[in-house]
Amino acid sequence: MARVFTEGRLVYGMQLPIQSQSTIYAEPWEAAATAADLAEVARAADRAGFGYLAGCDHVAIPRRLAGPMSTVWYDPVATLAFLAGITEHVRLLSHVAILGLRHPLVSAKQYATLDHLSGGRLILGVGAGHVQEEFEVLGVDFARRGAVLDETLDALRVALGPEEYPEFEGELFAFKDLGQLPRPVQERIPVWVGGSSGPAVRRAALRGDGWLPQGDPRERLPVQIARIRELRAGAGITGPMEFGAITEPLYVGEPGWDTGRRTLTGKAEVLAESLREYRALGVDQIQVRFRSRDRAELVDQIAAFGAEVAPHLND
Repeated sequence: MARVFTEGRLVYGMQLPIQSQSTIYAEPWEAAATAADLAEVARAADRAGFGYLAGCDHVAIPRRLAGPMSTVWYDPVATLAFLAGITEHVRLLSHVAILGLRHPLVSAKQYATLDHLSGGRLILGVGAGHVQEEFEVLGVDFARRGAVLDETLDALRVALGPEEYPEFEGELFAFKDLGQLPRPVQERIPVWVGGSSGPAVRRAALRGDGWLPQGDPRERLPVQIARIRELRAGAGITGPMEFGAITEPLYVGEPGWDTGRRTLTGKAEVLAESLREYRALGVDQIQVRFRSRDRAELVDQIAAFGAEVAPHLND
C-alpha cells in the first residue's frame, strides 16, 4: 500500500462548488453557474497546487429533503471525468460515492475507466449514504446499507485490481469469468472512507487507506484519529493511513462583506498559522472551502491561497 500524498506534509484539496448545492454550504451565485464556471474553478485549483478536487454523489433527492439539500447533485464519475480532461496534476476524489446503490462491477467499470482516462489520478472516497428513498427506489436495503458497503468494498478491492477477470464470492455479490478492461492505471486504487459515526470510523480503520470526517470540529479529531489507529493496530493492519479534516470556511485577506462568524479571514500568514494546527492534530490533508460572491472572486481566492497561504502550511 502506498500513500497518495507525501507523509509529513499538510496537503490541501477542495470540494467543488456548483456540482452539489446543499443550502448548508452553497453560495447564491452557484445556482445560475454553468459547466464553464465549474471548469474554470477546476483549472484554477490545478494551477494553485491543490492536491485534489472532489465531487459528491446522490442519485435522486426526495421532496421532503429538497429544501435543505436541493436537487442539484452532479454525477461524480461524469463530473470528474470531464475535469480529468481539462486538468493535469490534481487528484480526482469522489467525496463520497454511495457505492451501495450500485453493483460492485458497475462501480468497478466506472472508476477503473476514470482512473485509466485520468492517468491514475483517482481517489475513491466512499460512504454509506443517508437518504432512505434513494435506496428504496433502487431496490437496496437501507437498513443494511453498512453491511452492503462493507461487502461492496471487499468486492471492489478485487474488481479494481490488476486482473482482467476478477473473482469474488460473498454473501451479496459473486462474480468470476467476467472480464473488464481497461484496468486502472494505479496498482491499488486508494480508498478513503467518509463519515464520523462509530461504524464509519471502524470501516475507515479496517477497510480504508484514508479517513474523510464529516464535520468533526478540531477538538474532536485527535480522539477519532486515535480510535482509528487503535482499531488498525488491533487488526494487525500496518499500511499507511491518511487522515483528513474539513476546515472552517476561509477568505484570504479582508473581505469587506459579511462572510459569517465561523469564517477564518485575514492575512495569509494568519490563516496558515491557524491551518497548521491541523497537522499538529495528526491530520494529513485539509479540505478547504472559500466564501465568494461570484466565480471570479472564488478563482481569485483559490489563486491567493495557492500563492500566499500554501507555502506556509508546512513551515
